[in-house]
Amino acid sequence: MREQRRMAVPAPARVTRASIEPPTSGYALVVDGQIKTEFKTKDRALKAARDLKTSFPMLQVKIFNAEEKRNEKIELAEA
Repeated sequence: MREQRRMAVPAPARVTRASIEPPTSGYALVVDGQIKTEFKTKDRALKAARDLKTSFPMLQVKIFNAEEKRNEKIELAEA
């Protein structure tokens, strides 16, 4: 008699949620109003924002300065 094969049941998808709280120090990359990544230096945050904006110009990209509690909108330079 043949044994029936058992199908492996996939594990449930892991749910991760973005942080709602703004950071208290450093800089954060804000994409379409949601905090995505945190950086310790402004240079790294600006580079990541420019790279993202170059690849996806339709996104609204900002850098959040946690110490001053201000956003800086990132625009592409006109060629």
